[in-house]
Amino acid sequence: MKLLAMDTSTLVMGVAVMDLENQKILGETVTNLHKNHSVRLMPTIERLLNDLDLAVDDLTHLAVTRGPGSYTGIRIGVTTAKAMSWARRIPLYSASGLAVLALNGARFDGWVVPMFDARRRRVYTGAFRTDNHEIREQLPQQVIAVDAWLQQLKESGEPILFLGDDVVRFEEDIRSTLGKQACFGTPQENIPRPASLAWLAYQKWSRQEQPEPPDFSPEYLQMTEAEANWLKKQRKEGANG
Repeated sequence: MKLLAMDTSTLVMGVAVMDLENQKILGETVTNLHKNHSVRLMPTIERLLNDLDLAVDDLTHLAVTRGPGSYTGIRIGVTTAKAMSWARRIPLYSASGLAVLALNGARFDGWVVPMFDARRRRVYTGAFRTDNHEIREQLPQQVIAVDAWLQQLKESGEPILFLGDDVVRFEEDIRSTLGKQACFGTPQENIPRPASLAWLAYQKWSRQEQPEPPDFSPEYLQMTEAEANWLKKQRKEGANG
């Protein structure tokens, strides 16, 4: 039983294949480039399958990151995964991109805090801890102002490992607020791995959790710009009416 995992929710594009029965990652491809995921995703999947001497017909399960992150990137991954799931009639599992990144700090003795830049000094983030090989939320995933988030983390009193390429944008604030409470990931730990997404999907499969329904949609954690503009327009028209 072979699971294909794909992650396009950030600048990182990753694809992995896992043998579910043997709990083995068969292959993984990761790039961290500002390039068009919509053009590169399917050729990357095809190359990885070819390298592993596998065909699309060999796939029995799929996994995709559902967000948060880049609106366009998330849509590309979710749309591709849903189309493959429907066409091949195979189950699709999803996981948070923040949880996928947090797994890079699975052996850290404290809280793991992945961060994606959400602009205007806000971040997509959450706080996690690993318990018996499973990632557990300590604070909910959310979009929040950096200053407010750092105050919440400071009050926890926990040692905190910050992960993600975007962390460097706020490193001065983090060090100023948290001091020795803060730790930072290494370059390889700051990149989400599709193998981790495959592992999270494997855990759902092994617990016999239900896969995503046909109407599965991304979780952006905030409205898209188009949605926000539409809502603003509706409010304005309502006020004038």
